[in-house]
Amino acid sequence: MSQTIIDTEVPSPGQAPAAARVGIGGPVGSGKTALVERLIPALGAEGVDLAVITNDLVTKEDAERVRRSGLIDPERVLAVEAGACPHTVIREDPTLNMTAADQLDLRYAGLDLILIESGGDNLASTFSLDLVDYWMFVIDVAGGGDIPRKRGPGVVQSDLLIINKSDLAPHVGVDLAQMEAEARAVRDGRPVLLTNCRTGEGIDAIVAALKHDVLFR
Repeated sequence: MSQTIIDTEVPSPGQAPAAARVGIGGPVGSGKTALVERLIPALGAEGVDLAVITNDLVTKEDAERVRRSGLIDPERVLAVEAGACPHTVIREDPTLNMTAADQLDLRYAGLDLILIESGGDNLASTFSLDLVDYWMFVIDVAGGGDIPRKRGPGVVQSDLLIINKSDLAPHVGVDLAQMEAEARAVRDGRPVLLTNCRTGEGIDAIVAALKHDVLFR
């Protein structure tokens, strides 16, 4: 059964170190949940013990989708209802997500990684560093090739920018090479990766980045 986490327990000093926490943000429809569904088996194949937290406004739709996928034990997927503003619970007051992550740490000894998927938001969405150790921002080609030029905080400040739905570029009149170049230009050396979460293209590169930058494997 789906649930919003309200348990306030936190790990005690004698317990194992907390799992790394990685945020996944981006606009509605950019492919955040599809990315989670690709990362679960890809990280699992690398021996990464993981769990997932999803955020929706007033439903648990994304959590239920991931649970039904058969990719992960449903008990390892927790849902947070963000209310009217999706970025409030990942930035201004991330208490609900922090509590959910603490509960997963309590429940699963040896957990390596918790993926925290934000509710769909705009380009200004960012994660509090009290909540996550590292965060990715997902935009998609169908949203327009000019997204990098808008220089939203999610595009500019995230640890990793993902340009998803790369296969759609010729169908929506986007010059993919130019979009990627403009993204790199505004990110001051921070990495940019192209993906097609429908086919799995580019997922290995994200896993490699997480292993190098977060898991140190």
